[in-house]
Amino acid sequence: MEPQDRPVKISIDGTLDLHTFRPREIKSLIPEYLEACKRSGIMEVRIIHGKGKGILRKSVHAILKRCDLVDGFKIATHDAGHWGATLVTLK
Repeated sequence: MEPQDRPVKISIDGTLDLHTFRPREIKSLIPEYLEACKRSGIMEVRIIHGKGKGILRKSVHAILKRCDLVDGFKIATHDAGHWGATLVTLK
């Protein structure tokens, strides 16, 4: 197994920083992380996708729109990363 293919342990603290993941991994990562947050009683989650060209942000938002756990989401406030992060409220 290549080092980049080994499982990455992430803490369930309500903040998911996507900078350490490949774009193809986020489709399964985001719903799994949100489920883990809900099990831990964390109902508000911040997903950091970066500012860039907005491609990753659009992918994140598309995933969130299809996720049954999500009550709503919005671009973060200035103090929480502004348009480089998305705030998610879980059901």
